[in-house]
Amino acid sequence: MEIVTPHGPAVAEIDEVAAARFLLVLTHGSAGGVDAPDLLAVRDAVTGIGGVVARVLQPFRMRGARAPGSAVKQDEAWEALVAALRGRYPGLPLVQGGRSNGARVACRTAPRAGAEAVVALAFPLHPPGRPERSRAGELRAAGVDVLVVSGDRDPFGVPEAADTARLVVLPGEGHDLKKAPARVGEAVAEWLDVRMRPGSA
Repeated sequence: MEIVTPHGPAVAEIDEVAAARFLLVLTHGSAGGVDAPDLLAVRDAVTGIGGVVARVLQPFRMRGARAPGSAVKQDEAWEALVAALRGRYPGLPLVQGGRSNGARVACRTAPRAGAEAVVALAFPLHPPGRPERSRAGELRAAGVDVLVVSGDRDPFGVPEAADTARLVVLPGEGHDLKKAPARVGEAVAEWLDVRMRPGSA
């Protein structure tokens, strides 16, 4: 599905389910794509609990860029594409998320997009070797419950549990979360299965 945004087209790969419970919109990191192992594992696990999953290739990657550029423009494009997806699935509660840079976008835009929760895979707490440049404020500003799944060997750091609704740290995993991606999917599905039950917010 191609989606027009103020900053170029995006493309959503959508996996639908019968008797859908919620919509999960997921996206990639700065130089990655929607077929990253952890994103595919999350798709497989979440469709298994009744989530419609849309994996979105953002406009900057459609243009071939390996960096998102302006955060303001990236967020504007994200909000437009999420609104289009919500229009396709009216009435379904929205969860949004992504890996690395995509997790930052999901946190920054959650209140404006109307998300009920955020899934942050490999949230880049700080640039490698620069812990003083913490981005923990983005997690705290999400305004909704945030699940963070990180590897204990991630050079971008691991957030504090106090800045999340739930923190899952996977031993032996780095920033790409690709050694055992099924564990990532399981952690996300387990959390969302409970979080998206009626009255659980």
